Amino acid sequence: MSSRKPIFAVSMLGFALFLSAEAATAKGCLKGAAVGAVAGHVAGHHAVLGAAAGCAVGHHMAKKKQQELQQQQQQPKPVQPKPQPQPGRAVLV
Repeated sequence: MSSRKPIFAVSMLGFALFLSAEAATAKGCLKGAAVGAVAGHVAGHHAVLGAAAGCAVGHHMAKKKQQELQQQQQQPKPVQPKPQPQPGRAVLV
C-alpha cells in the first residue's frame, strides 16, 4: 500500500501542473508528454515520470522553434531584380 503513495503524489502534482498551464505555454507539452509516457512505460513502468520529462522537453523544443521562426521573420527579405528584356526581342507592354 505504501508503494502507491509516491505514484499518487506524482500524479496529483502532474494534474495540478496541467490545470495551471496556460494554452500558450502548453505548446509541445502534449506531444512530448505522450512520447515520454510511452518511453517511460517501456523503460520500466515510469509513465508518469516520462510524461513529465517529455512535457518539459516538448515545451523547450516548441519554444526554440518559435524563436527561430521569429528570427527568420525579422531578417530583411532579399530584393529580387526585375527581369531585363533580352536584346533583339520585342517587348509587349
